[in-house]
Amino acid sequence: MSSDQPIVAHSVADLRALVSGWRRLGETVALVPTMGALHEGHVSLTKRVRQEANRVVVSIFVNPTQFAPNEDFSKYPRTFESDLTKLAAAGVDAVFNPAPSDMYPDGFATTITLAGPATAGLEDRFRPTHFAGVATVVAKLLLQASPDVAIFGEKDFQQLAVIRQMARDLDLPVEILGGSTIREPDGLAMSSRNVYLSDAERQTAPLLHRTMQDAGQRIRAGADIGATLDSARAAIAAGGFDIDYLEVRDAATLAPVEALTGRPLRMLVAARIGKTRLIDNIAVEA
Repeated sequence: MSSDQPIVAHSVADLRALVSGWRRLGETVALVPTMGALHEGHVSLTKRVRQEANRVVVSIFVNPTQFAPNEDFSKYPRTFESDLTKLAAAGVDAVFNPAPSDMYPDGFATTITLAGPATAGLEDRFRPTHFAGVATVVAKLLLQASPDVAIFGEKDFQQLAVIRQMARDLDLPVEILGGSTIREPDGLAMSSRNVYLSDAERQTAPLLHRTMQDAGQRIRAGADIGATLDSARAAIAAGGFDIDYLEVRDAATLAPVEALTGRPLRMLVAARIGKTRLIDNIAVEA
């Protein structure tokens, strides 16, 4: 494992020159898009994708277009120097850290219009502009870095489905991988937003994952999906959460399901405790 500092590219031109140099040597390239405030979940993505490519680029860009006006863009944690230290320890080759004015220069006027998984009635019900911002910035990053493979965490499962659909639909020459959710010892999914939890909220937060695991086991054993979800919602609400959604969906299309189908299914949740909104998901049927 290398402790050398990654090369930092701040402009698209510098990033493309770096990638072109690797290409001339016959090397393959992987991209790990992030918004920084990195934790072990992000680091696990860099290690996973190292198995797929010779060079690993991590982008760090807090993307303003995926935040609604009432969301926490200005407060989103920015920890660039500590991020670099983590990435150096992980052996990452380069970091792409553009300014918002480079990604969205004056006169920028193009966004990607989405349907399919982006309109599944999950995150999009509560953040209706979010996925257009995500898809647009990810498309730009894939075109800027031209990687052979890119990886996204499964914790943001609807986002992963949206990006896979977009890459297929637009014939983008990149393989999209999903990286397993990394959890704290008590089951809480690692997230940059976990730092917002109070001590008491942090003690309660693992209830989400425990409740989903229990519900998933019951569904696999033949329990009715609707009744099981109702019971799980009641348990989560009793723990002090305000629930946005708790649903079981087809893992590929995110379409609603009412019974086991023989296809992979996913249980997805979003809920608030205090001022912090947590999301998580688990496989119900592999």
